[in-house]
Amino acid sequence: MARIGHGYGSEWHLLRYLGRHRNALNQAIEQETGGRVVDWLDFGFDRSRFLDSELKGLNFLTADSYADVKRAWAAFWPQTGNVPNWDAVGWLTFGSNMELLLVEAKAHAEELRSACAAKPHGGRDMICRAFESTISAFGLAAKVDDWLEPYYQYCNRLAALHFLREHNVPARLLFIYFYGETNMRGRHCPDCPDEWQGRVLPELYERIKFSPYDQKGSGVHNVYLPV
Repeated sequence: MARIGHGYGSEWHLLRYLGRHRNALNQAIEQETGGRVVDWLDFGFDRSRFLDSELKGLNFLTADSYADVKRAWAAFWPQTGNVPNWDAVGWLTFGSNMELLLVEAKAHAEELRSACAAKPHGGRDMICRAFESTISAFGLAAKVDDWLEPYYQYCNRLAALHFLREHNVPARLLFIYFYGETNMRGRHCPDCPDEWQGRVLPELYERIKFSPYDQKGSGVHNVYLPV
């Protein structure tokens, strides 16, 4: 985990919301998803580096009942290199049912862009198979190569969501887009939700062929919060 920026950046703003504005955060999530937020999982401690240890891959599924799911995950996604890490993980309730909530937060447009660095004939081949499975399950007319860059991180979050739902672990994926950031010079920081929705995200959706109309049915949600 990188050190959190002091007073700026998506990690900083999410930490503020979780610590000091949790009711406002939960209300926005509940309005978007229709569920009720009942729990946020704690990060671990990494005392060797004086940092918090990340929620990575599926390491937050600690109950013995998830052992088979975690073994299947090891066959679905590479367990070395930069595995998906989550900005937050929580639990939602829908009546008597519970669902995981996987959270990814962004504060500027450049945070969306990344490329798969895994090598061919190894981790990259496994990732391509995972993307093929996800694209098929979501019913998208997308090419795997277009999921490897320049929006690789977004796509690997979709793959993790697909895996969980495919293995009967109810889950949703939440993207939090902060707006109004003024402390990041040289970055494109949207100043309102419309700028995210109208200028930044459409390029991503077109590239990976995942339109806003596909998202809620696939368990993907977006929330826009002021910094």
